[in-house]
Amino acid sequence: MGTAGNGETLHASLSLSCDRPSVLSTASSCLSPSALLSTSSLSSSTSSPQLSLTPPLPPSVEMDAVLVGRRLVLDVYRGGGAVMPVLWDSVPDRMRQLQHLQLGSEDEEALHGGLGILPCLTQLRSLTIRGHRFYDAQGDPLPGLLTSLPSSISSLSLLIHLDLSFNCLSSVPPCLLSLPHLSELLLGHNQLRQLPGELGGLVALRHLSVLGNELEALPPGLGLLLGLQELDVSFNQLERLPEEMGLLHHLHTLELSSNKLRELPETLGSLHSLKVLAIHSNELRNVPECVKSLPQLTRLDVRNNPLGRPPTPLALPCAPAVSTLSSTLPLMSCCHSFSVSPAGCNVYLPGGAELLFPRGCVEGVIHFNWAERKPDKKWVWLEEHDFLLSRPLELLPHGAIFDKPVEVCVPYHRTRKGEVVVRKCDGQSWSTLDTITRRGSERHCCKPRGSQFSWFVVVSRPVSDSCLVSPVGALLVSRYDPGIKVNFPPDCTTYTRTVTLQVCMRDLTGDPQASASPLLCLSQTPNMHFLQPIKVQVPLPAGLTGHNLEMSRLYLLHGDPVAHTWTDVTAQTSLSVTQLYAIFSVTHFSWYWLWYTTQSCISGVVRKVYHRLKQFRVQFLVLQRKSDLTQVLLQCLPSDKVDSRLTSLSEQYDGPQPSDVCNILEGEQFFAGFERGIDVSADRPDCMEGRLAFTFYSHLKNIKEVHVCPALQQEGPVRGQVSFYRGEVPSDLPEEVALRRKGHDSQWMATLPLRLPGAGSEGSLYADRQSPPLDLGDPESGYLTQTNLLAISLRISQDWRCIGINLGLSYQELDRIQYKHRDNLGSLVLEMLFHWARTQQKAGPGAVPRLIDALMQSGRRDLAEEVEDIVSLGKRKYTESLKRVGLEMEHPTTSTQSQ
Repeated sequence: MGTAGNGETLHASLSLSCDRPSVLSTASSCLSPSALLSTSSLSSSTSSPQLSLTPPLPPSVEMDAVLVGRRLVLDVYRGGGAVMPVLWDSVPDRMRQLQHLQLGSEDEEALHGGLGILPCLTQLRSLTIRGHRFYDAQGDPLPGLLTSLPSSISSLSLLIHLDLSFNCLSSVPPCLLSLPHLSELLLGHNQLRQLPGELGGLVALRHLSVLGNELEALPPGLGLLLGLQELDVSFNQLERLPEEMGLLHHLHTLELSSNKLRELPETLGSLHSLKVLAIHSNELRNVPECVKSLPQLTRLDVRNNPLGRPPTPLALPCAPAVSTLSSTLPLMSCCHSFSVSPAGCNVYLPGGAELLFPRGCVEGVIHFNWAERKPDKKWVWLEEHDFLLSRPLELLPHGAIFDKPVEVCVPYHRTRKGEVVVRKCDGQSWSTLDTITRRGSERHCCKPRGSQFSWFVVVSRPVSDSCLVSPVGALLVSRYDPGIKVNFPPDCTTYTRTVTLQVCMRDLTGDPQASASPLLCLSQTPNMHFLQPIKVQVPLPAGLTGHNLEMSRLYLLHGDPVAHTWTDVTAQTSLSVTQLYAIFSVTHFSWYWLWYTTQSCISGVVRKVYHRLKQFRVQFLVLQRKSDLTQVLLQCLPSDKVDSRLTSLSEQYDGPQPSDVCNILEGEQFFAGFERGIDVSADRPDCMEGRLAFTFYSHLKNIKEVHVCPALQQEGPVRGQVSFYRGEVPSDLPEEVALRRKGHDSQWMATLPLRLPGAGSEGSLYADRQSPPLDLGDPESGYLTQTNLLAISLRISQDWRCIGINLGLSYQELDRIQYKHRDNLGSLVLEMLFHWARTQQKAGPGAVPRLIDALMQSGRRDLAEEVEDIVSLGKRKYTESLKRVGLEMEHPTTSTQSQ
C-alpha cells in the first residue's frame, strides 16, 4: 500500500467494479495471464488484495514505484498494459497528469486494455508501444502485435515523441497525421509498404525513422517537412528518391543504406546543412559531384556500391573469341587469353580487373594473354612506407603498343590510409604511373594511364605534395590533412627550389599510454640550407587539445634515415601549441614525429618502435678463411655497410660476391642452410638439419663462423651452396607491419656458392683464372672473336639489360653483374656479354644467330647489322684462304658427276 501525493490511497481494490462493468471485464481478462490481481479479490469486497507484476517487485518496494511522478514504465513487465485500467480506476487524477508512457506490445489482451485508456491521457508528451522487449524459450525476441491505433489517439494533441517500432503496422495510422506537435516519429521494423502523402502535414516533425520496412518509394509530400533534421529510410526496397527531398534544407542526417538505389537526385546538392550521408549497400554507380561537395558534409559512407563500374555482364565460355560483335568480353577463371579487334571491347578478368580497349586501338585482330602472379621478392620492390595492395597482374605480350591509350583497371583492397598508385615493371625497373582511383567498396579500382603491356601492381604509399619555393616565400599544404602545413617566409632562400612533403599516418606506438602525430618527411632539391627557419604545423596527437595536454610530456623527434636513429630535439627547437595544432621551426629537412607519452626517456622508446617497424634492405655474405677453407663466415648486413665490411675482411677471407638485396624486418628470424654436398661439421645448439638459425638486428653484427665438411667422402672438389630462408615474424610486431613481410611462397631469400677443395688443391677457389679466348661460332657459318665482342660491347651502353634478357640471362644474374660493376658501365656491359659468351662456347654455329636475334629484339638493328657484316667478312676471308692453299670446297653437283 502506498499513499499518493494528492492524498488518495493507491490500492488494487475493485470497489468501482459495479459502476464500470466494461472496464472490469476488460481488466479481469487482462489480469489473468499476468497475475495482476488475485482471484480472491473478485469474491470479497472487504479485502484489498495487492497488485502483483511479473517479474514481481521486491518486498521493500511499494506499488508507487511503477507510477513515479508523471512517468509510467510498463514495458519491462510481461503484459504490463493490463495494469493501466486498474491504475485509472485507482488514481485517475495522477493518470491524467501522465506525460511519459512505455508499453510492451507482445501480449494482445494486455495491449487492448492499455489502448482503451490512452485517449484519456491528454497530457502525454512521449508514448512508446513497441515489441522485442521479451524473448521466447529459444532466445528469439517476441514480435509486437500492434496492427493499428484507435482514431481517438488524435486527441493526444500534446504528444511530441511516438515510438511504434517492432510491430505489425502495414500502414501509417491516420490518427497520427493530425498530431500538431509531433516532432519524433519512430516506425522502424514494421511492415509498411508506403507512406501517406499527408505525412507532410506534420510540420513540427524533426526526426522520422522508417528503417527496416518494405517501402519501394517515398511520397513527394515528404519535401514539405521543412523542419526535418534526421531521416532514416535504410533497409527498405527504395529504387529512387523524389526530387522534393532537396527542399529539406535543415536535414543534417540522411540514412539511405541497404536499399536498391541506382542514382541520387541532383537536388540533394541543395541540402547545405547535411553532415552525415549513409548510402552504402546500394546499386549506385556514381555520386553527383554536388553531393560530394556539400559544405558541411563530414561523413559520406559509400561502401558496397559498384561506383564507377559498368553493369556486370553475364559470364561467357572461356573461348578466346574475337570481340567484334559484342562490346563486352567477360572471361572465366580458366580462360587466360582473348582477342581484340579494331572495334574495341571491354574485357572483364576474373577477380575484378578490367581492360578497356577503345575503338581503333589496334589495326587488326590481336591475341593477348593475362595472368595473376604471386608477389616475388626478387622484383616486387617496396619503399620504406609502401604497402602492397594487390596481386601483380601480368599482361602479355610485354611491350605491346596501341594506337590509342588502353585503360587497365586493377582491383585492390583498401586497408589503410595513404596515396594509392599503380606501378609498372618494364623488365628493368619499376615506375609509378599516373593513376585514377575509383572508390565505393572494400574492393576499389585503379586506372593507370599507359599504353604498354607489362606487370602492374597497386601500392599504397605516403601522401606526397610538392611546391616551388622562391625568394618571395611559399605555403605547402598536405592533401592528407589540410592542417599539416609548411610555411616558408620571404627571403628564406635566394634560389628557387622544389620541396616535397610526405605524410604517413599509422598507429605505430602500440602503447596505450602514448599517442603520436602523423609521421612527416621533408625533402628538397637541391639540398641546401635555408637562410631562415621554416615553420611546420602538425595536428596534435589524437585525443589532445591545447587545454588538456602537458607540455612536459610532448616530445618532438628527429629521424635520421641513414643511421636509422631517432633523436629527441624538443629542447633544441621552438615548440608551441594552439588548440588543435603544434608549431615548430626547422633549419634542415628530414623525418619528424610528434609524441605524447608518460615515458621519461622518449628517444629510446621511439627508437625501439622505429626499429620494430623498420624493413631493412640487407645482403648476405658467405666467406671462407684463406688459411682454412673449411672455416666459413656467414653474415647478414644492411646493404649500405657491405662494402666496408668486405674491405676489412679481404686480407683473411675469400668468397663469392654478396647476395642480391633482400628486405627483412628488425627482429625477424632467418636460417642458413648448407646444401648440395656440404654439411656443418660442428655440433652446435643453433644448428638443426644443416640449418643455422639467425635473428636479424640492425645494430648487431649478425655473424656466425662455422666449420664445414663434405656430406659424403669425395676425392675431388665439392661445389655446394648456402641458401638463406625466412623464419618466424617477431611476436611483438603490429599486424599491419607483419603484412609487409612476404608470404609462405617466398621463404627463400638468396643462394651463394660454397666450394671445398679436393685432395691436393691449392690456392683460392674464387680467384680469377685465365680463360681461353672467347671465340663464338665456327669459320664456315660465322665467327666472332673476343676482339669483335669487345668492339660490340663499347656500343651497347644503356641497352645492356634489355639485351641480356633477350639473350636468356636471368634477372638474378643481371642483378649480380650490376652490383659487381655498379660504378663502371663499360665493365658492366663487358661482363654481361662475356658471361653469355662463356655459356655459348660449345653451342657451335647457333650462338652468333642468337646474338643477332637478341640485338634485333632489343631495338639495336645497327649492332645486329654490324655483327652480320663481321660474320660475312669472316666467311669470305676464310673461303679465300682455302682457295689460296687449294682446299676450296667442291660443289655438290661436281662431286656427284665425278662419282
